[in-house]
Amino acid sequence: MRQFPLMLFAAGFGTRMGALVRDRPKPLLKVAGRTLLDHALNLADQVGCAPRVINAHYLADQIANHVRGRDVAVSHEMGEILDTGGGLRAALPLLGASPVMTLNTDAVWTGRNALEELAEVWDDGMMDALLLLSPASRVLGHSGTGDFLLDGEGRLVRAKGRPGLVYLGAQIIRTDLLPTIRQRVFSLNVLWDQMIAGGRAYGVVHQGGWCDVGRPEGIALAEGMLSQSGHD
Repeated sequence: MRQFPLMLFAAGFGTRMGALVRDRPKPLLKVAGRTLLDHALNLADQVGCAPRVINAHYLADQIANHVRGRDVAVSHEMGEILDTGGGLRAALPLLGASPVMTLNTDAVWTGRNALEELAEVWDDGMMDALLLLSPASRVLGHSGTGDFLLDGEGRLVRAKGRPGLVYLGAQIIRTDLLPTIRQRVFSLNVLWDQMIAGGRAYGVVHQGGWCDVGRPEGIALAEGMLSQSGHD
């Protein structure tokens, strides 16, 4: 299987977690005895992503200490949080080649390895982005009706309020256009919209479960999902 660089997003404040993140960053909260960050790194270990880079801002020293000795570089975001687009651009010197995988660190998965699913479908010739998705009815801890639809060729279309597919926080994306974006702080939605307009943004549906651990109740939901599926 092709080896991709991996960007792990972990710089947010996690404010929806309330008191749980008063003294630790959200990626270091535990689900089923393992930190959210370690759940994400386990996916990366299984497919051999390299290099691996994690961004950090809130309580960044705790993130850095947690990954010390684990072949993970830390992209420290000083001053302000750069959002997903700005954060990925700031980490490019550490990531190197394009395209890269990106993975959020606030979710738990069951079923097939999400990064493996993406790597198997990725096509250099036709894709600038490939997002992992799931029907809203199959995800836990997430509100909303979905972010995207897929056309007959698997290309992304914005759902725009229609029932659609939820973006699961895992993707492969080309980074070549990031230096052309003028804002310092920006979401990867800016890049996705350019790629959608060019007909080069695609999606694939995850074969398994997914739980967003963005709120305190998400921890119990995720642990229940893992228990039912036989995952630890």
